[in-house]
Amino acid sequence: MKILILHRVPYFKIEYHRGISHGRHDVTYFGTEAALATLPPELRCERVGRPGARPAFEEARDWLAGSPRTFDRIISMSEYELLDAARLREHLGVPGAPVEQVALARDKVLMKRAVEEAGLRVPRFLPLPRLLQLDGRAPWDGRTVLKPHRGASSEDVLVHDSPREAVAAVTAGRTGVARLDAGREFADFQVEEFVTGPIRHFDGLVQDGEVLALTASEYLGTCLEYARGRPMGSFQIGCSEETRAWVSRALAAVRIEDGTFHLEAIVHGGELVFLEVGNRVGGADVVATFELATGVHLPSYELRVLLGEPVRGTLPEPDPDGLRYAWFVHPGHHLAGRAYGGLAGVGAFRSGPRVVAWHELPPGAPLPDHITYQAGETVLAGIVAGDTPEETREWMAALFGSLSVDTRPATAAPLTPGTPEQVPA
Repeated sequence: MKILILHRVPYFKIEYHRGISHGRHDVTYFGTEAALATLPPELRCERVGRPGARPAFEEARDWLAGSPRTFDRIISMSEYELLDAARLREHLGVPGAPVEQVALARDKVLMKRAVEEAGLRVPRFLPLPRLLQLDGRAPWDGRTVLKPHRGASSEDVLVHDSPREAVAAVTAGRTGVARLDAGREFADFQVEEFVTGPIRHFDGLVQDGEVLALTASEYLGTCLEYARGRPMGSFQIGCSEETRAWVSRALAAVRIEDGTFHLEAIVHGGELVFLEVGNRVGGADVVATFELATGVHLPSYELRVLLGEPVRGTLPEPDPDGLRYAWFVHPGHHLAGRAYGGLAGVGAFRSGPRVVAWHELPPGAPLPDHITYQAGETVLAGIVAGDTPEETREWMAALFGSLSVDTRPATAAPLTPGTPEQVPA
């Protein structure tokens, strides 16, 4: 089989060799030089670089116009290039999910409409242009979320006290989001009512519309708070048959039929309220904690599904130890530009018996200038295990309460032991 991969996610996050036999198949990786540099040197494959100045679809189309060839599969494992892969498949007549189907799992307005039509509860919402036409007269009162249709990591997400305040901020050009304040791309944003309650995420694998593997987790902290500089994590919880059925209905509504999924919902008044879903693996250490709990490496099995290989009946049995796993991460992007001196208050946690993984940024390393959950980029990331969800949650809460980041202005003299400026976590 000839396989084209639009390569964006660093190789170690996917480990393509675990799901694709590079000896049996002819695999071509198409990506920027930075992305291609993450491929193992010994991997049998073709590497094709692209400038990265335009969408992957456009650059791939132009490359193939000059060097025509055929492929049996075109795959992207990046949320940001799922639509590019779908457009390229349609352009070349390659099997796989079409653009219209993929868009349902990328556009937050389209997906909420579809889920609502399937009879599941969603937050009340409006496209931003419609709210502007209504001068803020939305079908709800109170706190209102303004966010992009296709965003991720809570970038450019804002919370206003009311729909009218959201409109006032947008029309006055004072949202703090450059493209909105410049009067551009209003159609790329939506607003929705702020629903309160614990936020959960559901991760798993689906083939031919059937959910084959599933875990449920609950966040400690939120992606929005993380974007603003607060730590967050999530811990695995139980998953009832009723919840499993709800997840299956939501996936069917947005036509996620093959591959992995990451679905988020709020528990409000004892009811699950759909927030959003992606036809891809979750970020941070979702893949690692899923594999620890179930034995299933999600990217590997997703690749097998996308190649048309039957997966049902081949999944490993869950580890009988019954441990619950959690991942945690502390941001550093909000401190970019400062000199980083390390972490304080973590000594009692770093080598604790519950710790499965601990990745701490070494003092003096540069802080990220963008939102990232990636170990080795943010100041702290790790995994912890416990016998119950409560144990892992309490451990993370204690860590977050103790942890602080030592920094000082980058122009100051080098850090000396015992004299850091402590920035509270």
